[in-house]
Amino acid sequence: MSSQICTVTGIVLSAAPVGEYDKLVTLLTKERGKFRAFARGARRPGNSLMAAANVFAFGEFQIYEGRSSSGISQASIKNYFGELMQDFEGACFGQYFLEFADYYTRENADGSDYLRLAYQSLRALSVPSLPRILVRYIYELKAMVFSGECPQTFEQFQSWNLHESTLYALRYVVATPVEKLYTFTLRDEVLQEFAKVITWLREHYVEHRFKSLEILETCT
Repeated sequence: MSSQICTVTGIVLSAAPVGEYDKLVTLLTKERGKFRAFARGARRPGNSLMAAANVFAFGEFQIYEGRSSSGISQASIKNYFGELMQDFEGACFGQYFLEFADYYTRENADGSDYLRLAYQSLRALSVPSLPRILVRYIYELKAMVFSGECPQTFEQFQSWNLHESTLYALRYVVATPVEKLYTFTLRDEVLQEFAKVITWLREHYVEHRFKSLEILETCT
């Protein structure tokens, strides 16, 4: 094992089995953006990394650098989001959020915005008073803003005759820090307009079809 060891704060975007007992984990981290690391023995019962090497796990990961790959030696998980793992619909939303973040983040690039957005959005999915469909559209809009590909003004929708509450919600999401995003709800007719605008933006500015979105749209 290399002596080069660092500690990163991040979330597990995906985890794939490798060999008989290992996993290849994709992490989104504050310090290093997105990168992949092996969790040796994580599929062996009783292994210390067994729970940490699962999707949604958020916390601190101790990483060692090898000549050709990286590995996770220890992890201190602050939130496993176990309630989502046991909720099929919630897990579908969560998987979509993480796939979206995976698409837009890069290795050795600042991933702090997407990390905070993913974490707060997963937390929002567990708030009973927040409609999950609203959480989804807020997440999509804020992620597109972070990508730099989405316009941050909405003059192009003047011909849509949007309700003033819809425009306020759109502007609020664009301008508000991630920690305060999920603090409002919308009436049904406003939510429908809000969703229509964001769906249009996603279809025009995100050149990718997410597998998890296809699954999500069949179960909601």
